[in-house]
Amino acid sequence: MKRTLPFVLLFSGMTQAEEVDCVTTAWKLIGANHKVCVEAFSDPKIPGVTCHISQARTGGISGAVGLAEDPSKFSLACRQTGPISLPPGLKSGAKVFSEDTSVFFKTTDVIRMIDTRHNTLVYLAISRKIIEGAAASSLSTVPVMPWGGK
Repeated sequence: MKRTLPFVLLFSGMTQAEEVDCVTTAWKLIGANHKVCVEAFSDPKIPGVTCHISQARTGGISGAVGLAEDPSKFSLACRQTGPISLPPGLKSGAKVFSEDTSVFFKTTDVIRMIDTRHNTLVYLAISRKIIEGAAASSLSTVPVMPWGGK
């Protein structure tokens, strides 16, 4: 169950993820099962980069009605899936993905950084909570390389 607010995405320039699939991790007698879901999204400013993020989703009754807080457990993998050309003036530190992981003030965000020295895009997934931060993070890198003989 996605918790991203669609109207937020319209004004932020971020892309919405597509759910690939979910796997049950714990069966619940009442309500939804606990699960891990995998979603795919493309970098909105850099065609040719696709990321996959897996996130734990809380089940039970509160999870079934969208009131549960998901744990800060996720993994991120980003790859070159086509030709990459960096637009002029691209800034490091831009948020390329955000998804609410609780009803109140907790999100999983993916930030794009640029390692110019190594010609590499760095994607960092972090959990943010307005009152108390979470140290959970996941990192993936995409070297900017020629694609298919170009």
